[in-house]
Amino acid sequence: MVLTNEAIFPANRHALYEAHGYSAAIKSGDLVFVSGQVGSRDDGSPEPDFKKQVELAFDNLKAVLEAAGCSTDDIIDVTTFHTDPENQFADIMEVKASVFAQAPYPNWTALGVNWLAGFDFEIKVIARAPSA
Repeated sequence: MVLTNEAIFPANRHALYEAHGYSAAIKSGDLVFVSGQVGSRDDGSPEPDFKKQVELAFDNLKAVLEAAGCSTDDIIDVTTFHTDPENQFADIMEVKASVFAQAPYPNWTALGVNWLAGFDFEIKVIARAPSA
């Protein structure tokens, strides 16, 4: 079986991806590999309030998943990037609990980093597209 890769783009986000030369997600077979999503406002700038930035990152993630025919329920693996994990953890866990309210929870790897292009939180995931 030969798998083809399909670029996925959510509505109203094409310019951001074109400007930086990458896809919001790639669907390969029944797997969806979502690029890192950040808490950007409509103009592409970072949301200054950290908790709102995390909420926006999840909103942007949901839009990409929806464009791929998925939802957060289809997420298998999560990787998040944090500029100040110790001080950000409580806000992140609060938002996470509202998105992933019950088990089974996806795998999760969190990494502390020192640069996210002006952002303080980024999330990338792998999801399995539901069967048609």
